[in-house]
Amino acid sequence: MPFNYYSGEEIKKGDRVLYHDEPGEIELLADPLVRDVETDWYVEEYGGGVMIAEPKVFGHVFISDTANEEDLIFVARRE
Repeated sequence: MPFNYYSGEEIKKGDRVLYHDEPGEIELLADPLVRDVETDWYVEEYGGGVMIAEPKVFGHVFISDTANEEDLIFVARRE
């Protein structure tokens, strides 16, 4: 199950983003179709989503409805 930004682009682990105008990075994808010990809890609790690491203000933020999150903006892919 791919997760998408509000702009429609697919979210990938390691993406550089802005979240509420603060720089961050997509730390993990909790996909309900992929069994993963690291993300299973998020799938069980929220049905999946993405974790954003932004150490300056928020620390870590988990978002389950990424396609409707206007404040999550794609900046660049990790090479």
